[in-house]
Amino acid sequence: MKSMKIYAALLMGAGLAACTSAPMTETAPKAAATGDAWFDGAQATLAQRKTVKPVKTRAKNVILFIADGMDPTTVAAARIYDGQSRGEEGEENLLSFERFPNLAMSKTYNTDMQVPDSAGTMSAMATGYKTRIGHISVKKEVPRSDCAASLSAHAPTFVEIAEQAGLSTGVISTARLTHATPAATYAHVPDRDWERDTDLPEGAFEAGCRDIASQLIDFPYGDGVDFAMGGGRANFLPEDAKDPEDADRTGGRKDGRNLAAEWVSKSDHHAFVWNKEQFDAVDPESDPRVLGLFEISHMNYEADRESDKAGEPSLEDMTRKAIQILSRDDDGFVLMVEAGRVDHAHHMGNAARALIDAQEYSQAVAAAREMTSPEDTLIIATADHGHTLTFAGYPAKGNDILGLVRYVSDGGESKLMLAADGKPYTTLGYANGPGSVYHKGVDHRERPIGDEEEVEDLEYLQPSLVPTGSETHGGQDVTIYASGPDAWLFSGVVEQNYIFHVMMDALRLDPQVEE
Repeated sequence: MKSMKIYAALLMGAGLAACTSAPMTETAPKAAATGDAWFDGAQATLAQRKTVKPVKTRAKNVILFIADGMDPTTVAAARIYDGQSRGEEGEENLLSFERFPNLAMSKTYNTDMQVPDSAGTMSAMATGYKTRIGHISVKKEVPRSDCAASLSAHAPTFVEIAEQAGLSTGVISTARLTHATPAATYAHVPDRDWERDTDLPEGAFEAGCRDIASQLIDFPYGDGVDFAMGGGRANFLPEDAKDPEDADRTGGRKDGRNLAAEWVSKSDHHAFVWNKEQFDAVDPESDPRVLGLFEISHMNYEADRESDKAGEPSLEDMTRKAIQILSRDDDGFVLMVEAGRVDHAHHMGNAARALIDAQEYSQAVAAAREMTSPEDTLIIATADHGHTLTFAGYPAKGNDILGLVRYVSDGGESKLMLAADGKPYTTLGYANGPGSVYHKGVDHRERPIGDEEEVEDLEYLQPSLVPTGSETHGGQDVTIYASGPDAWLFSGVVEQNYIFHVMMDALRLDPQVEE
């Protein structure tokens, strides 16, 4: 035993001597170019990353981008789709936000659910408090739909805090403006479904609760939200008002309030727009306060937007317009931008539309980065939760991400890869959803699979395992990508509500301001 200890000591001494005798250098030697794209690319990335320095000055502006339901699997598939849409193989591509210098992983569970919803998750990011499923910026102690209990449990949001501090504010979504994610930035209700007055349960209004749409118009802080765009006209118009785009439909409010008209009446600078022509006519130089409601419910998927008869702006269009207007405020601004329909396409089991909306989200983030400076603008790009999208099957590099799995044989021939039932299968699928072979009325002995033309069609629903009418959320962590002041504070694995605290720190605002 004694000789073993002596031997170990000698080894340690030799190691120490070797370490101390070697010359110390500040940097590793630069590798010579090899001609291998990935090796040399990694060296270039290393050199670039070494130049990144944390921005520790105060942020003038904060932009929070949310791609609803965009988990890491969706990001990987969208990255390839984006590249392939330009004729590339796709795997080497990066989406705009993937070039941000800092990132972390966000734990998305609600306080009462392993797999969360958008209300609880966005409320965590908007207020700094994790809360229950279905809650809109109401603390976790309140039971779902309990109006009376919720009135003393409102959690102040970053939009409210920014308005009180004199900053300009904006909210954008391709979903209804009253849907969970945008609602959590400006409203407080114990049930995400209380989007308009007719959704309130009996006695709630008398007890002091208000519907989400009215809370946007009646926003009590500062001079109110300055820029709000999305879908959901029906929640803002009275039932006797014809929808401006579809005369066969009317508004949905029974309290007689025309919230769009009330917005316009606030000042000479307040404007309401509902189509692309009106949107394009908004002049940022006139310092407008704009409410845009482009559909009676959700806005179109990006893949379908061009077919809209009245026209509607893209997510990038709305982001650019918001920054042009809000950046006129010398005190700065905060802006939330949601690609809400990534989530909806996943629920349909329709990967094509999900990836196209994720691609548009990337373009909106790129626009924001182009129009602002990382020296004074913190940009955060993340998701509220994931989905059950799967990416598997050993396809060859460059294989169509929306297609059937193909491999290259030893002879160099592209061939379909077959499953154990002798049939081909798609690269993308879902763990559950409407594309399941096990739905009632389907012959469970036969797995239907389309040919390549069918599976690459925009309308195709990817195969799923468990039969559900709507594909569900997933409980996995999602990625936080960040650039600008305080972006360096994103690293490791964090609770989702941490995002709020970084935003407040970047702006040097008190996170505990009273509502």
